[in-house]
Amino acid sequence: MKYRVGDIVTLKKGHPCGENKWKILRTGLDIKLECQGCNKVVWLSRMDFDKRLRRIRNKDGKFISIVHYEPEEE
Repeated sequence: MKYRVGDIVTLKKGHPCGENKWKILRTGLDIKLECQGCNKVVWLSRMDFDKRLRRIRNKDGKFISIVHYEPEEE
């Protein structure tokens, strides 16, 4: 799995509040996301989340494509 709880991601479309940064709160069959602009919580199925995922923030704080992301080992 390329993403974990606490990761900040961007999706293909932004939230109506104008923000496009989301924090992952829960993973599993469904993904629970929190908008970083207005703190609204939404649930997406894993399949929808994988389709909509665009970029993820790496350990340096830069957003990179999910294709090129290599998560650090625990």
